[in-house]
Amino acid sequence: MKEKVLSHSLRMMSISGMSLALISGVQAQDNRTDNAAMQRVEVTGSSIKRINQETALPVQTLTRADIEKSGATNVESLIAALPSMQGFATANQTINGGGGGLQTASIHNIGAAYTLVLLNGHRLASYGAGSTVNLASIPLSAVERVEILTDGASTLYGSDAIAGVVNFILRKNQTDAAIDVSYARPQESGGKSYRIGLSKGFGELEKDGYNVLLSYSHDEQSMLNAGQRSFADTGVRRFSANGKNYATWFLSDNSSPAIAQLNFKNGADPILFSPSYLKDKTCAPNTFQVENRCRFDYASTVQLIPESKRDSLFSSLNYRLNSDTNLFAEAVVSNFKQTGRYAPAAQPLSLGLDSALFAKYVTPYLGTLGVNPADLDSARMRLRISDAGGRNTAYTTEAQHLVLGADGNAFGFDYNLSYTHSISKRSRDFAGGFLSKDKFYAIVDSGKYDPFAPAGSSSAILAPAVLHENWSSSKSTLDVLSLRGSRELFQLGGGKSQLGLGADFSKQRYDYFATPIGMGTNALQPNYTDAPLGDSPGDLPIAASRKNWGSFAELLLPVSKQFDVTAALRYDDYSAVTNSANFDEQGKPIASATQGNKADKLTYKLSAAYRAFDNLLLRGSYGTGFKMASMSDITSPLTHSGNTGGTYPCPVKAPDPRAVNCMGATQYDVLTGGNRLTGENGLKPEESKQATLGMRLEPLSNLSLGFDLWDVKMENQIAQLPEALVFGHPERYQNLFSTFYEQGQGGNILVGTLPSYNIASAHYRGIDWDHNFKTSTPLGKLNVNWTGTYLLMSDLDIPGSPTVHSVGRYDENNAVAFRIISKLVATLKTSDMFSHTLSMNYRSGYHDASASVREVNANGSFGDFVTVKRDVASYTTFNWQTRVQLQKKMALSFGIHNLFNVNPPLSLKEGNGDQVGYDGRYTDALGRTFYMTGSYSF
Repeated sequence: MKEKVLSHSLRMMSISGMSLALISGVQAQDNRTDNAAMQRVEVTGSSIKRINQETALPVQTLTRADIEKSGATNVESLIAALPSMQGFATANQTINGGGGGLQTASIHNIGAAYTLVLLNGHRLASYGAGSTVNLASIPLSAVERVEILTDGASTLYGSDAIAGVVNFILRKNQTDAAIDVSYARPQESGGKSYRIGLSKGFGELEKDGYNVLLSYSHDEQSMLNAGQRSFADTGVRRFSANGKNYATWFLSDNSSPAIAQLNFKNGADPILFSPSYLKDKTCAPNTFQVENRCRFDYASTVQLIPESKRDSLFSSLNYRLNSDTNLFAEAVVSNFKQTGRYAPAAQPLSLGLDSALFAKYVTPYLGTLGVNPADLDSARMRLRISDAGGRNTAYTTEAQHLVLGADGNAFGFDYNLSYTHSISKRSRDFAGGFLSKDKFYAIVDSGKYDPFAPAGSSSAILAPAVLHENWSSSKSTLDVLSLRGSRELFQLGGGKSQLGLGADFSKQRYDYFATPIGMGTNALQPNYTDAPLGDSPGDLPIAASRKNWGSFAELLLPVSKQFDVTAALRYDDYSAVTNSANFDEQGKPIASATQGNKADKLTYKLSAAYRAFDNLLLRGSYGTGFKMASMSDITSPLTHSGNTGGTYPCPVKAPDPRAVNCMGATQYDVLTGGNRLTGENGLKPEESKQATLGMRLEPLSNLSLGFDLWDVKMENQIAQLPEALVFGHPERYQNLFSTFYEQGQGGNILVGTLPSYNIASAHYRGIDWDHNFKTSTPLGKLNVNWTGTYLLMSDLDIPGSPTVHSVGRYDENNAVAFRIISKLVATLKTSDMFSHTLSMNYRSGYHDASASVREVNANGSFGDFVTVKRDVASYTTFNWQTRVQLQKKMALSFGIHNLFNVNPPLSLKEGNGDQVGYDGRYTDALGRTFYMTGSYSF
């Protein structure tokens, strides 16, 4: 009831124009000149060119000076430090955490898919088949400023801008040559990084009528291994909670040397032991002794931060054709490679009771174990293939982005005409540790490989089976033709009204191909038999495309000097998806097909600002948004996606032939993929309603206070049917159960398909603040900026599952929505030469994942397994920087990240690349880090 009242109140405020804000929050794509402050410029979130001082929506602008003070070495870390950002992908998720070399932006925890990323006001090709852009493709050294609009902007930009917009503005009109360098080194070992940037400009636009800019940058990040940090170097970490002592217990029985498992005819519990331990009474490195076996401590073998390399080239051309027309061109080419490593592959192997290995490693200890050979039914080797090395995956992203256009004035309109051609290529390569299943089993069958031998003794033997080749590749292509313009209309009490109009046409294409092992990039047939050990089998290819066109109108009405209103409408029309790489459920190629639904959508936005006094601005907005289903949501082939989280009885009954593959009450395998259906059963656009209500108060000339309440509701979100719904009520979903040939297991298995439909809804609400204070002190001029987000709600509803309340807890989706994220930055400028910046970064604590741990007895021994519920502590770090302006064109900065060397707080979460003991998505694993940056222009 309270939510309905709030929604109704906000809507009425929007309609009546009370306390609402301009849609146009941030300065954006420049008009390519640097004239006086009263010049009209285009702003992010609006098509109308207006004077800078008129902007009103809550936004954050990071200038070049802000970027330099942050000490950030790349775009990803710069964006991740903003309090309004939650729910983005981080570098450490590349380490078996599903990141895939992707780093994203996500405003207010709504998601990267709903946060539009622009480059100079233009769309970029997505990383995959959706809309998410890889921030790693954007060179930081070329960025002049960043503008973050934290209100939905679908009315101007169309789909994908429900959460807001992040617009990267690159440098322009540079005439001199410049060198930028930075180097960072943690106090402890590992994780070093450096960056170098070179740029040169030619011609002054105002004087010469043209400007050309060339910019190149290269940066590298060294890996950080778990063994280099005490808070993450083992899966057995002792801790205290609720007055008792415990230990985490992240260990595996798939070990190196192998653990022997003995199975009995009478069904008794198996016996597991390490022959190497019974022989030598010691355990090998990266293992942990438990009774008679050495369990593998996989957490000690992973990376915490992957290594990466990036090369970027940016160039721009601005040419003044005449007093009314400018021609421009922009090009960005970048190559980003990130390699993550996690634990060696685990692979149980059968061990024949009459084999030589059994006689050598098991028979001598049967008496010690009290085992009668006649009671044995079978035996297995629980193996960790350490001699193949840790599993390394290299992700390479190649971005190519070209914009051609013209802007100026014609027929009374300020116009901008542009064509964008953007490409994003992604390659995933095996870079060690993964093995060809066929070659590995051939080596095992030959008898050359001894799983019980000490680690390191079989590396040469296994080398022919280790994979160093491409596993999959994709290419996303975006072409956009856009025309927009604005002009003044009639006079009102506060000035002339303004009209903005625009239209755009775009075509998106997505190609995906998984390379069959050992068949090279020219392999076309999907019926290959080999599979990688340590990963899932490959997917079928995709060759999908679709088109859309949209048009919009925006009207600004300055009703009085104190009050103005903006109204905007947009209409979009999307075609269905054409998939020319089409396969049936058995993996057989069929003709090209139209898949999914075509759709059209009308969205609107009402916004206004009321300047009650010279020092008080009231603002707000109400609007609608939408997001089209991504092409991967529609076209992705069915793939094996692991097994159910719960245990279920067989979902089919005899005499149904599928029942042959039943295994009783167990965890069943599942398939996931796109929804290719049309009509009512196909996917429809997701829809949103969003509102903001805020204020900006300046009680003193040197103090500015800003608060903004925001609220986003989403309906018809695309989500998978929950397994509990499908397997819990199999009689309703018999069409979703089938047999599936699983390459890794080499046979048919019974699986359930979990398709996606528009069944979910979500609700997000919070308060952003942005305060600034300036004063003079005996030591110099002090500037203090305090920003933050207080998250009130982040809820997800899927039928058949409990509502996921994410704020302040480790939720069912293995993620955290922080109640409070805050950043305080204080800069003291002691002279024209020296300035000093101290910043504080804060994240509130949260309820940890419920975890099974072991009690630690008073004598230090390990006791029973128990389930512990605890809280993760809040996390606060400080950074320091001193900047020295040696001369007008030369500056040096010296700084320390994590000044007090605060370790990440303990988290009992499991997963994300086998990293345990902390959550690397939200914390700094490097610790205290010293850095230096320098810039010189000539």
